[in-house]
Amino acid sequence: MSLLRPEAKAALHRWREVIAAGAAALAGLWLIRLGGWFLIPLGVLVIGLCAVWAVMAWRRMQFAQEVQAPGVVEVDEGQVGYMGPTFGGYVALEELQELRLLTLHGQRMWRLKQSDGQLLLIPVAAQGAERLFDAFGALPGMDTQALVAALALPKGASAARGLSLSSETGQIGPVIWRRPLRAVLT
Repeated sequence: MSLLRPEAKAALHRWREVIAAGAAALAGLWLIRLGGWFLIPLGVLVIGLCAVWAVMAWRRMQFAQEVQAPGVVEVDEGQVGYMGPTFGGYVALEELQELRLLTLHGQRMWRLKQSDGQLLLIPVAAQGAERLFDAFGALPGMDTQALVAALALPKGASAARGLSLSSETGQIGPVIWRRPLRAVLT
């Protein structure tokens, strides 16, 4: 028998990384309180690192969605994979050219486009989709704040500035990330 209600356990589980960063920051405050020429700068360094950790944990927490879509997302050795009941595939992050958030049949999906033009659609609410935050965050020039902001918009608003697929099927949202062009020497 648990002493916590299921809702409280779920909230603690959702906030666990932010809470851990706060607890580590308290350890930094403790080091500052001890004083000394070595412990005070060490405590300030610990608090600074914990602040960065807490911001990233906050963004990762906002990125995570409740699992409501079928399929499983895998992130393994520079590859993003999705296995669903009707479609799926893998995209190497090195080959990724463009990332969009679209709405298709009322369901929000990540649209990953490779350099050869192949597309992979991954439901935002698929199991394991929270792992995509770290994978997308490692892309060159990716702004993780823009990534979280795209998810924070309502379903219709994310696609309001995008292209219409059709009134029944959905809309392609704005580009969240595009691989920077490389200069070619001739």
